[in-house]
Amino acid sequence: MGSVVIAGSTSGTVTITPPAEAGTRTITLPAATGTAILEDGSNNLQMNSGFGSSATAYGIRAFVNFNGTGTVAIRKSGNVSSITDNGTGAYTANFATAMPDANFTAVTFNNQSTGTAAGNYNNGTFGGLGDRTTTSVKMFPNAAGSDSFQMDLIIVR
Repeated sequence: MGSVVIAGSTSGTVTITPPAEAGTRTITLPAATGTAILEDGSNNLQMNSGFGSSATAYGIRAFVNFNGTGTVAIRKSGNVSSITDNGTGAYTANFATAMPDANFTAVTFNNQSTGTAAGNYNNGTFGGLGDRTTTSVKMFPNAAGSDSFQMDLIIVR
């Protein structure tokens, strides 16, 4: 097996270049006992988080936090290029990079108003998800069909 090259720069970037050989690539971190992170033969990222064995890690493929009242505005996002306002209480999150298929898991949360009291977090009237495609997912934040001050969406695949 070849050598792994680790190169750093004054910008704080560290690049790890594995050898150009087929098979499993493993990175063992000094503070870990055994293999901490590896890429298996099927190119799946696996991690050992102290449980004694490595398992496939499933990552967040997209997330967004946005204001759903008035003019819809994204506060923070990753892999979400825009939010479409489909009318009162209905939104579409559009992905910057498409999903491999539409079989992802989507989790939403909404906060009905600007307050922080427990009653403002409208968990008792869940909405749901509409059409899922590789490029977007539709969201309905609550059963009441009203806009939400704060909407959160997480996509796992």
